[in-house]
Amino acid sequence: MNTKPAPAPTAPSPRTIVAEPLTREAFAPFGDVIEADDAVRHFPINGGNTVRYHDLANIDPGPDGHAILSIFRGEPRALPFAVEMMERHPLGSQAFVPVSGRPYLVVVAAAGEAPGVESLRVFRARGDQGVNYARGVWHHPLLALGAVSDFIVIDRAGPGHNCDEVTVADTVLIDIPR
Repeated sequence: MNTKPAPAPTAPSPRTIVAEPLTREAFAPFGDVIEADDAVRHFPINGGNTVRYHDLANIDPGPDGHAILSIFRGEPRALPFAVEMMERHPLGSQAFVPVSGRPYLVVVAAAGEAPGVESLRVFRARGDQGVNYARGVWHHPLLALGAVSDFIVIDRAGPGHNCDEVTVADTVLIDIPR
């Protein structure tokens, strides 16, 4: 009798998600895009020497919280990058504004239960665009590209646990268009 051994099981191929451009419309389900452009309310101040781009994000420190400002310094990530975890801040929003002028990646999933691979979205932010994650929105920690990059971060301080982390069950790779 000529029998062949059963083939060894293979691991599923990793799913690759290509980053899409960061726009207000595409990012709206997750929070706010922070950028100075003609689409937002803006007006001259300081005797006409300065333009104020007004009320760009809903900073939400949540009940009993207060807003704090920090600087995060992110090491650059190599691409393609494997997403292994996501986090959320259930008690308040979290805003990132780049100050190094370099593009970076934003990985998000809707607020609610732990995200599945199919619900992840990846955006490529320009060096002049910030993001404000709404309360409870799942996101990957800072993903700087190219060089060490600094970000002004506005988030919540106060009582209660404000950071949930989950492991992503399946392998997900993110990349940017060439």
